[in-house]
Amino acid sequence: RSSDLTARQFDEEMPLEFEIAPGRRIGGDNPCFVIAEIGQNHQGDIEIAKRMIKLVKEAGADCAKFQKSELEHKFNKAALARPYLTPNSWGKTYGEHKQHLEFSHEQYRELKAYAEKEVGIFFAASGMDQAAADFLLDDLRIPFLKVGSGDTNNLPYLEHVAKKGSPLVISSGMQSLETMRQVYQTVKPLNSNFALLQCTSAYPLEPKDVHLRVISTYRKEFPDVPVGYSGHESGTAITLAAVALGAKIVERHVTLDKTWKGSDHAASLSMDELADLIRDIRVVEEALGSPLKAMRSCEMLTHNKLGKSVVAACTIAAGAVLSIDMLAVKVAEPKGVAPERIYELIGKKTKKAIEGDATVLEEDVEL
Repeated sequence: RSSDLTARQFDEEMPLEFEIAPGRRIGGDNPCFVIAEIGQNHQGDIEIAKRMIKLVKEAGADCAKFQKSELEHKFNKAALARPYLTPNSWGKTYGEHKQHLEFSHEQYRELKAYAEKEVGIFFAASGMDQAAADFLLDDLRIPFLKVGSGDTNNLPYLEHVAKKGSPLVISSGMQSLETMRQVYQTVKPLNSNFALLQCTSAYPLEPKDVHLRVISTYRKEFPDVPVGYSGHESGTAITLAAVALGAKIVERHVTLDKTWKGSDHAASLSMDELADLIRDIRVVEEALGSPLKAMRSCEMLTHNKLGKSVVAACTIAAGAVLSIDMLAVKVAEPKGVAPERIYELIGKKTKKAIEGDATVLEEDVEL
């Protein structure tokens, strides 16, 4: 009693669809695009990075994503020289720490080739500064660029990457709705293939700080843009709720060991959790179904067994004018007039006599 076409017509604000990677579209009725954010959880070891790429593919992710910085472009000299003596440090200064975690251009080429040719998964990265974005888009030619929350309000950066024409996925941590309107107004005239992700930049993220309702706000505010969710919380329940609210992209950090050195590990999913999340996302997508309410074919067995009909509350003579006290509602054999139509019978004449407790059929009444 329902149709996919009718469901599509019902949803007048269906988001724009676009190809985020070769052969893979997002938005509309397309499956949620799952980004496994490896980030810098590889500990600066390319073999760990490769292992993670393989494992996120096995878990069902659509994309393995990293973070690329050109440190002298992202940080000023004083920031790089700052002492960094914490349990998470890989060097005496912040610059030494970041350099340890940074793969070279050649290593990025190796990782992309491994992901695409050997593993069979899309490879992407966040461009953490303009020079990094140029390398990723012009040299490495990744299918889409992730704009991290730290650059979302960097309007010259947004203009620069939007003009390159590749799809953009833009997180919105630390931003206001007014800033996100500016982001939309900046990017949209230059590049219509972009998505916006609700995000709260805290690691790990507490449920009270997630604010999933922003997904609904974005869908109303930007109806022609696919909306998604980038999460840093523990567990998978909140991300599943994001999909139920309409997220067409989800991004979650992943790790091989939550106890490893680095601030992102504690806010990351294990590979088993990632696999569970993706499996459950596909279940939720199937369960979302149509926005139209109708009796479904799967309900017919129950309806035939337990569905009620109008019956005669007493013996009714032929030619009698029906009143409500003459009628009742019961599970009856055979099925007759549906209970929601009982008031249509009032004041109508019967064509024949109806025994008490018998089903009232349409052909028994002058309707």
